[in-house]
This record gives sequence, structure tokens and C-alpha cells, in this order.
Amino acid sequence: MKPVFRLTLLIFLMLVVLITGGFTDDRIRLHYNERPPYLITVAEGIVAGLTATPSSLAFQSAGIPFVWRNTPSKRQMHILEQNEGRDCLVGWFKNSERETFAKYTKPIYRDKPTIGLALFNNSKIATGWTLKDVLANKNIRLLTKNGYSYGKFIDNIIVDLRPNRLNVTAENTKMIRMLSADRADFMFMAEEEVDGVLKSANMLRSDFKTVNFLDTPPGSYRYILCSMKVEDHIIEKLNHWIKPIDQGTSPK
Repeated sequence: MKPVFRLTLLIFLMLVVLITGGFTDDRIRLHYNERPPYLITVAEGIVAGLTATPSSLAFQSAGIPFVWRNTPSKRQMHILEQNEGRDCLVGWFKNSERETFAKYTKPIYRDKPTIGLALFNNSKIATGWTLKDVLANKNIRLLTKNGYSYGKFIDNIIVDLRPNRLNVTAENTKMIRMLSADRADFMFMAEEEVDGVLKSANMLRSDFKTVNFLDTPPGSYRYILCSMKVEDHIIEKLNHWIKPIDQGTSPK
């Protein structure tokens, strides 16, 4: 290779490095997974729903650049734990473990009381029982998602009573198919998403029943969680634009 050509090639490569390195994407990555009615992809780069819409409005109103990223739920929490970039998750619950590696905004949504979902002909479980009685019954098989929080009330009861439980990494649609195959008796679900998840799983609504528990408190708050690399002033700006969930004082 001639010296002149070699020098020209070297200069070209240096320019490529400088150019590609000079244009960094400083947008916050807003991670979600498809979960009607909370998170629904309505167009390329546009997500709407009970938690997606207030999140988008907060970022837009605060003038904070962001981009949606469709990411499996299990992967999302790993991203925050790794803390390698400016990443946020939409619509997650707060618990003590997550508070060690994530920053929280004010709540963006509050669920209705958590319910159970079971096959319609399952006689082991029915509305009118307490959740504590259900989980203390070792003949009733609970299906849960690994690494997922169902809110402090339910999480604590699971720890205390150690129910007969099948813990899986699958998403809700696959978990519903597991119920249909009689691999478990019931699973927890937000009342808001029952119809949408059953439709996504290609299951008939008439084949399933919802179970209300006498001791279940009002639903948990959902938040935007961000990695530690997201600056505090960003969280403050978002909090300024997030509308209060309840009348009066919002929870911390």
C-alpha cells in the first residue's frame, strides 16, 4: 500500500470515528413491554395506555428528550441494576429492594384492588374468601412471575405463608395458557388488564372467572423507575408535571 494512500485511509478512518462519536443520543430510554391497557404500541415510536400516556405527557411537558424501547420485563429490571445508561421503566411498583438501585418519580397510576384469575370451572377458589385463607391452603396452586412485585401487601403474605407456588419467567399470556392447561389454580392480575390479556392469549373470557378477596386493600401505585445515572433534576422535572393521583396529598 502506497504511503499516500495509507495516510488518506488513516485520515478517513479517524474522521469516521470522530463523526460517529460526536453525535451521541442523549435521549432517555423509556423501556416497556406490551401490556394492554397499561402499555400499547399505537404507532412507530408511540406508546399509549394507563401508564404510558401520563409518562409521555410528563416527559414532553418537562422538555426531556426520550425514546421508547420495547424490552422484556425481566430484562428491564436487569438494565436498571446494571446502571450503565440513562434508562427508565414505566408503571412498576415500589418495593424496598428496588429502592436500592432505582430512582422513583411520583406515582403515575393507581390500580384497582388486585384480583385472582382462575378457570371458570375451578371449584378450589371463589370470590368471598380472604387472600390469607387462600394462600394458606396448600391444595391451591398459585402461579407467579419470577422477579415481579404484586405490591407490598401481597408480597408480604407470600413471604409469610409460603403458599404452594409455581414461579415462572413467562409473560401473562403464557401464564394464562398454563392455567388453561391446569398447571396452576390461579394467578394474580390487575382487574384493568383481564380482558386484554385473555384476548392476547386467544382465550375465551367465558372460560375464566375473576376472584375478589375480602382482605385485599386498594390497588398499589405505579411509578416511573429510573437508573441511578438519570440525574436528580430530571426526576424533579418529571414530578413537577405528573398529575396527582388522589385528591389531597399524594404518596411519596
